Amino acid sequence: MALDKNQIAQRIAKEVQNGYYVNLGIGIPTLVANYVRDDIEVEFQSENGVLGMGPFPYDGEEDADIINAGKQTITTLPGASFFDSATSFSMIRGKHVDLTILGAMEVAENGDIANWKIPGKMVKGMGGAMDLVASAENIIVAMMHTNRAGASKLLKRCSLPLTGVGCVKKIVSNLAVLEVTPDGFKLLERAPGVSVEEIQAATEGTLIIDGDVPEMQLY
Repeated sequence: MALDKNQIAQRIAKEVQNGYYVNLGIGIPTLVANYVRDDIEVEFQSENGVLGMGPFPYDGEEDADIINAGKQTITTLPGASFFDSATSFSMIRGKHVDLTILGAMEVAENGDIANWKIPGKMVKGMGGAMDLVASAENIIVAMMHTNRAGASKLLKRCSLPLTGVGCVKKIVSNLAVLEVTPDGFKLLERAPGVSVEEIQAATEGTLIIDGDVPEMQLY
């Protein structure tokens, strides 16, 4: 059974460690804040100028003035702070963010990422993604393994304009958890009920399979 978007976020939340400063990109990554363990202290940062984001608000409790970079309403935790974009990007470019979690249209087996532009499509600009992938020490991508046509998004080389080069460390897709290594995508875990053969068929890039691959544990 392939994972849904919430389950992808739930699995990525297990990568978040105590004391981390974490930037959440638009889309699936924003859901990660809902699943972080209660017994650790984590500061979520959004590049529009928020540090200390909490889970999404319940219906009826939204405050339209408190939003993340994707213009979604959010909650803030005690001690949260708000600041301008210059300060926010000083944090990012100064390497004060321990982990960046973002989506992608394509990832190459060497860790290149394309997540901002499809030629011929209307786009507002690259936004903060270029700064984030150039500055963060640890980058995890949340994505679907294939596109709507069924073609792989984990490639030998990206075909879309790049956001960053050789920067992705780990990928959590709807089918698997993979580590980017010098030799290709190393398969670490598979989604419950998904076979290694299914993952192999959905991966264009080099897939490294080392022994038995366990099913991922979501809880």
